[in-house]
Amino acid sequence: MESDRVLGLFWVMLAGAVAIWLFVMGISVYATRSESRPLSDKAGQRFILWGGVAFPVVVLTALLVFGLRLMPEFRAPADGPRIAVSGERFWWRVHYNTPDTPGVAKALSGEGVPSANEIWLPVNRRSELLLGSPDVIHSFWVPNIAGKTDTIPGRINRLVVEPTKLGLYNGICAEFCGTAHAQMLFRVRVVSQEEFDAKVTAEAAPATVLDHPGRIAFERNGCGACHAVRGTDSAGLVGPDLTHLASRQTLGAGILDMNPDNIMRFVALTEHEKPGVEMPSFSMLPRDELRQIAEWLGALK
Repeated sequence: MESDRVLGLFWVMLAGAVAIWLFVMGISVYATRSESRPLSDKAGQRFILWGGVAFPVVVLTALLVFGLRLMPEFRAPADGPRIAVSGERFWWRVHYNTPDTPGVAKALSGEGVPSANEIWLPVNRRSELLLGSPDVIHSFWVPNIAGKTDTIPGRINRLVVEPTKLGLYNGICAEFCGTAHAQMLFRVRVVSQEEFDAKVTAEAAPATVLDHPGRIAFERNGCGACHAVRGTDSAGLVGPDLTHLASRQTLGAGILDMNPDNIMRFVALTEHEKPGVEMPSFSMLPRDELRQIAEWLGALK
Protein backbone atom coordinates (compact mmCIF):
# COMPACT_ATOMS: atom_id res chain seq x y z
CA MET A 1 0.00 0.00 0.00
CA GLU A 2 0.99 3.62 -0.42
CA SER A 3 0.76 3.94 3.35
CA ASP A 4 3.71 1.51 3.70
CA ARG A 5 5.83 3.72 1.43
CA VAL A 6 4.82 6.84 3.33
CA LEU A 7 5.70 5.16 6.62
CA GLY A 8 9.10 4.16 5.22
CA LEU A 9 9.67 7.74 4.06
CA PHE A 10 8.77 9.00 7.52
CA TRP A 11 11.34 6.77 9.24
CA VAL A 12 14.08 7.71 6.77
CA MET A 13 13.31 11.43 7.17
CA LEU A 14 13.27 11.00 10.94
CA ALA A 15 16.67 9.26 10.85
CA GLY A 16 18.12 12.10 8.78
CA ALA A 17 16.68 14.72 11.13
CA VAL A 18 18.05 12.88 14.17
CA ALA A 19 21.50 12.65 12.55
CA ILE A 20 21.62 16.40 11.91
CA TRP A 21 20.26 17.17 15.38
CA LEU A 22 22.86 14.95 17.10
CA PHE A 23 25.64 16.54 15.05
CA VAL A 24 24.52 20.08 15.94
CA MET A 25 24.09 19.20 19.62
CA GLY A 26 27.53 17.59 19.66
CA ILE A 27 29.08 20.75 18.26
CA SER A 28 27.20 22.86 20.81
CA VAL A 29 28.41 20.74 23.73
CA TYR A 30 31.98 20.81 22.41
CA ALA A 31 31.91 24.59 21.94
CA THR A 32 30.49 25.36 25.39
CA ARG A 33 32.51 22.89 27.45
CA SER A 34 35.83 22.73 25.65
CA GLU A 35 38.75 24.33 27.50
CA SER A 36 41.14 24.17 24.56
CA ARG A 37 42.62 27.26 22.99
CA PRO A 38 40.63 29.16 20.34
CA LEU A 39 40.83 27.72 16.82
CA SER A 40 42.79 29.50 14.13
CA ASP A 41 40.90 31.26 11.33
CA LYS A 42 41.83 28.48 8.91
CA ALA A 43 40.68 25.75 11.27
CA GLY A 44 37.46 27.64 11.96
CA GLN A 45 36.73 27.96 8.25
CA ARG A 46 37.27 24.25 7.72
CA PHE A 47 35.01 23.51 10.67
CA ILE A 48 32.23 25.69 9.22
CA LEU A 49 32.57 24.32 5.69
CA TRP A 50 32.63 20.65 6.66
CA GLY A 51 30.30 20.76 9.65
CA GLY A 52 27.96 23.59 8.70
CA VAL A 53 27.78 23.12 4.93
CA ALA A 54 29.01 19.75 3.69
CA PHE A 55 27.39 17.49 6.29
CA PRO A 56 23.86 19.03 6.12
CA VAL A 57 23.99 19.21 2.31
CA VAL A 58 24.95 15.53 2.00
CA VAL A 59 22.26 14.38 4.43
CA LEU A 60 19.50 16.59 2.98
CA THR A 61 20.43 15.65 -0.59
CA ALA A 62 20.23 11.95 0.28
CA LEU A 63 16.80 12.49 1.85
CA LEU A 64 15.62 14.46 -1.21
CA VAL A 65 16.78 11.75 -3.62
CA PHE A 66 15.11 9.04 -1.54
CA GLY A 67 11.83 10.97 -1.51
CA LEU A 68 11.90 11.77 -5.25
CA ARG A 69 12.48 8.09 -6.11
CA LEU A 70 9.05 7.32 -4.65
CA MET A 71 7.23 9.80 -6.90
CA PRO A 72 6.98 7.63 -10.06
CA GLU A 73 5.30 4.88 -8.02
CA PHE A 74 2.88 7.33 -6.41
CA ARG A 75 2.07 8.95 -9.77
CA ALA A 76 1.67 5.75 -11.81
CA PRO A 77 -1.60 5.72 -13.81
CA ALA A 78 -4.66 3.94 -12.47
CA ASP A 79 -5.85 0.64 -13.92
CA GLY A 80 -8.91 0.27 -11.69
CA PRO A 81 -12.21 2.09 -11.20
CA ARG A 82 -12.65 5.86 -11.07
CA ILE A 83 -14.62 7.05 -8.05
CA ALA A 84 -15.69 10.61 -7.28
CA VAL A 85 -15.71 11.61 -3.61
CA SER A 86 -17.10 14.96 -2.50
CA GLY A 87 -16.42 16.15 1.04
CA GLU A 88 -19.48 18.04 2.30
CA ARG A 89 -20.38 19.36 5.74
CA PHE A 90 -20.37 16.83 7.34
CA TRP A 91 -20.47 13.68 5.20
CA TRP A 92 -18.98 12.15 2.03
CA ARG A 93 -20.81 11.93 -1.30
CA VAL A 94 -19.60 8.98 -3.42
CA HIS A 95 -20.12 8.18 -7.12
CA TYR A 96 -18.80 4.97 -8.68
CA ASN A 97 -18.03 4.74 -12.41
CA THR A 98 -17.79 8.50 -12.64
CA PRO A 99 -16.62 9.94 -15.99
CA ASP A 100 -13.15 11.39 -16.34
CA THR A 101 -12.71 15.06 -15.51
CA PRO A 102 -9.97 16.47 -17.78
CA GLY A 103 -7.50 19.01 -16.45
CA VAL A 104 -8.36 21.07 -13.41
CA ALA A 105 -12.15 21.26 -13.20
CA LYS A 106 -14.19 23.41 -10.85
CA ALA A 107 -16.67 20.75 -9.78
CA LEU A 108 -17.28 17.02 -9.88
CA SER A 109 -19.75 15.97 -12.55
CA GLY A 110 -22.22 14.25 -10.20
CA GLU A 111 -22.54 11.40 -12.70
CA GLY A 112 -22.12 7.72 -11.90
CA VAL A 113 -23.59 5.33 -9.35
CA PRO A 114 -24.41 7.28 -6.16
CA SER A 115 -23.64 6.22 -2.61
CA ALA A 116 -22.40 7.88 0.57
CA ASN A 117 -20.01 7.57 3.52
CA GLU A 118 -18.69 4.17 2.48
CA ILE A 119 -16.24 3.39 -0.32
CA TRP A 120 -15.60 -0.04 -1.79
CA LEU A 121 -12.27 -0.65 -3.54
CA PRO A 122 -10.95 -3.71 -5.41
CA VAL A 123 -7.80 -5.23 -3.96
CA ASN A 124 -4.50 -4.99 -5.91
CA ARG A 125 -5.95 -2.46 -8.36
CA ARG A 126 -4.90 1.16 -8.69
CA SER A 127 -8.18 3.00 -8.16
CA GLU A 128 -8.44 6.69 -9.02
CA LEU A 129 -10.31 8.95 -6.59
CA LEU A 130 -11.47 12.36 -7.80
CA LEU A 131 -11.74 14.57 -4.72
CA GLY A 132 -13.71 17.82 -4.52
CA SER A 133 -15.95 19.89 -2.25
CA PRO A 134 -18.82 22.36 -2.69
CA ASP A 135 -18.37 24.23 0.59
CA VAL A 136 -15.08 24.36 2.54
CA ILE A 137 -11.72 22.56 2.52
CA HIS A 138 -11.89 19.03 3.87
CA SER A 139 -9.11 16.44 3.91
CA PHE A 140 -9.64 12.85 2.78
CA TRP A 141 -7.48 10.46 4.82
CA VAL A 142 -7.42 6.70 5.19
CA PRO A 143 -4.21 6.21 7.25
CA ASN A 144 -3.84 2.49 6.48
CA ILE A 145 -4.14 2.96 2.71
CA ALA A 146 -2.75 6.33 1.61
CA GLY A 147 -1.68 9.80 2.65
CA LYS A 148 -4.16 12.61 3.16
CA THR A 149 -5.40 14.72 0.25
CA ASP A 150 -7.44 17.91 0.53
CA THR A 151 -10.85 18.35 -1.09
CA ILE A 152 -10.88 22.00 -2.18
CA PRO A 153 -13.86 24.03 -3.47
CA GLY A 154 -13.38 24.98 -7.11
CA ARG A 155 -10.76 22.31 -7.76
CA ILE A 156 -10.50 18.55 -8.24
CA ASN A 157 -7.56 16.66 -6.74
CA ARG A 158 -6.67 13.16 -7.90
CA LEU A 159 -5.57 10.41 -5.55
CA VAL A 160 -4.53 7.00 -6.84
CA VAL A 161 -4.63 4.23 -4.23
CA GLU A 162 -3.66 0.58 -4.45
CA PRO A 163 -4.82 -1.39 -1.41
CA THR A 164 -3.08 -4.74 -1.13
CA LYS A 165 -4.94 -6.29 1.81
CA LEU A 166 -8.60 -7.22 2.09
CA GLY A 167 -10.44 -5.66 4.99
CA LEU A 168 -12.31 -2.74 6.47
CA TYR A 169 -10.47 0.54 7.03
CA ASN A 170 -11.51 3.71 8.84
CA GLY A 171 -11.18 7.11 7.20
CA ILE A 172 -11.55 10.63 8.58
CA CYS A 173 -11.65 14.26 7.58
CA ALA A 174 -8.22 15.55 8.60
CA GLU A 175 -8.89 19.27 8.07
CA PHE A 176 -11.02 21.25 10.54
CA CYS A 177 -14.19 22.14 8.64
CA GLY A 178 -16.76 23.18 11.21
CA THR A 179 -18.83 22.09 14.19
CA ALA A 180 -19.18 18.39 13.32
CA HIS A 181 -15.66 17.99 11.90
CA ALA A 182 -14.79 15.22 14.38
CA GLN A 183 -17.92 13.32 13.31
CA MET A 184 -17.11 13.35 9.58
CA LEU A 185 -15.98 9.74 9.31
CA PHE A 186 -16.22 7.11 6.59
CA ARG A 187 -15.37 3.46 5.91
CA VAL A 188 -13.32 1.93 3.12
CA ARG A 189 -13.95 -1.73 2.35
CA VAL A 190 -11.31 -3.51 0.26
CA VAL A 191 -12.74 -6.55 -1.53
CA SER A 192 -12.06 -8.78 -4.52
CA GLN A 193 -12.78 -7.48 -8.02
CA GLU A 194 -15.84 -9.75 -8.23
CA GLU A 195 -17.27 -8.40 -4.96
CA PHE A 196 -16.59 -4.84 -6.07
CA ASP A 197 -18.40 -5.34 -9.38
CA ALA A 198 -21.36 -6.92 -7.58
CA LYS A 199 -21.49 -4.03 -5.11
CA VAL A 200 -21.56 -1.37 -7.83
CA THR A 201 -24.24 -3.30 -9.71
CA ALA A 202 -26.35 -3.50 -6.55
CA GLU A 203 -25.85 0.21 -5.81
CA ALA A 204 -27.06 1.08 -9.32
CA ALA A 205 -30.38 -0.71 -8.80
CA PRO A 206 -33.49 1.10 -7.48
CA ALA A 207 -34.80 0.74 -3.93
CA THR A 208 -35.61 -2.81 -2.89
CA VAL A 209 -38.68 -2.00 -0.75
CA LEU A 210 -41.35 0.30 -2.18
CA ASP A 211 -44.64 -0.85 -0.61
CA HIS A 212 -44.26 0.30 3.00
CA PRO A 213 -46.10 2.88 5.16
CA GLY A 214 -42.73 4.40 6.01
CA ARG A 215 -42.31 5.46 2.40
CA ILE A 216 -45.58 7.40 2.53
CA ALA A 217 -44.49 9.11 5.77
CA PHE A 218 -41.06 9.85 4.31
CA GLU A 219 -42.53 11.56 1.25
CA ARG A 220 -45.36 13.30 3.13
CA ASN A 221 -42.90 15.02 5.47
CA GLY A 222 -40.75 16.38 2.64
CA CYS A 223 -37.69 14.17 3.19
CA GLY A 224 -37.46 13.63 -0.57
CA ALA A 225 -36.63 17.30 -1.08
CA CYS A 226 -33.14 16.64 0.28
CA HIS A 227 -32.65 12.89 -0.12
CA ALA A 228 -32.94 10.61 -3.15
CA VAL A 229 -34.41 7.12 -3.04
CA ARG A 230 -34.23 5.81 -6.58
CA GLY A 231 -37.41 4.08 -7.70
CA THR A 232 -39.57 6.60 -5.80
CA ASP A 233 -40.52 10.26 -6.27
CA SER A 234 -37.78 11.30 -3.82
CA ALA A 235 -34.95 12.83 -5.83
CA GLY A 236 -33.28 15.37 -3.53
CA LEU A 237 -29.59 16.16 -4.00
CA VAL A 238 -28.82 18.10 -0.83
CA GLY A 239 -28.22 15.13 1.46
CA PRO A 240 -26.93 11.56 1.07
CA ASP A 241 -28.58 9.14 -1.36
CA LEU A 242 -30.64 6.71 0.76
CA THR A 243 -31.54 4.15 -1.93
CA HIS A 244 -29.47 1.42 -0.24
CA LEU A 245 -28.99 3.02 3.18
CA ALA A 246 -29.28 -0.22 5.17
CA SER A 247 -26.43 -1.84 3.21
CA ARG A 248 -23.99 0.52 4.93
CA GLN A 249 -22.50 -0.32 8.30
CA THR A 250 -22.89 3.10 9.86
CA LEU A 251 -25.29 6.03 9.96
CA GLY A 252 -24.54 9.76 9.98
CA ALA A 253 -21.08 9.41 8.44
CA GLY A 254 -19.76 6.86 10.90
CA ILE A 255 -21.23 8.07 14.20
CA LEU A 256 -23.91 5.38 14.78
CA ASP A 257 -24.34 1.70 13.94
CA MET A 258 -26.87 1.05 11.19
CA ASN A 259 -30.17 -0.23 12.63
CA PRO A 260 -33.80 1.03 12.76
CA ASP A 261 -33.48 2.26 16.37
CA ASN A 262 -30.51 4.47 15.51
CA ILE A 263 -32.17 5.67 12.31
CA MET A 264 -35.20 6.76 14.34
CA ARG A 265 -32.94 8.44 16.89
CA PHE A 266 -30.97 10.28 14.20
CA VAL A 267 -34.09 11.50 12.37
CA ALA A 268 -35.71 12.74 15.57
CA LEU A 269 -32.62 14.27 17.19
CA THR A 270 -30.39 15.15 14.24
CA GLU A 271 -29.05 18.41 15.64
CA HIS A 272 -28.31 16.74 18.97
CA GLU A 273 -26.53 13.74 17.45
CA LYS A 274 -24.56 15.79 14.92
CA PRO A 275 -24.49 19.55 15.65
CA GLY A 276 -23.95 21.78 12.65
CA VAL A 277 -25.52 19.60 9.94
CA GLU A 278 -28.03 21.14 7.54
CA MET A 279 -30.71 18.53 8.29
CA PRO A 280 -33.20 19.71 10.95
CA SER A 281 -34.47 17.48 13.74
CA PHE A 282 -37.90 15.92 13.20
CA SER A 283 -38.77 15.40 16.86
CA MET A 284 -42.17 17.00 16.22
CA LEU A 285 -43.35 13.93 14.29
CA PRO A 286 -45.49 11.33 16.09
CA ARG A 287 -43.44 8.44 17.41
CA ASP A 288 -45.34 5.90 15.30
CA GLU A 289 -44.55 7.88 12.17
CA LEU A 290 -40.88 8.13 13.09
CA ARG A 291 -40.84 4.37 13.66
CA GLN A 292 -42.38 3.72 10.24
CA ILE A 293 -39.81 5.91 8.49
CA ALA A 294 -36.97 4.24 10.38
CA GLU A 295 -38.23 0.74 9.59
CA TRP A 296 -38.56 1.55 5.90
CA LEU A 297 -35.11 3.11 5.65
CA GLY A 298 -33.73 0.18 7.65
CA ALA A 299 -35.05 -2.20 4.99
CA LEU A 300 -33.40 -0.44 2.03
CA LYS A 301 -30.51 -2.76 1.26
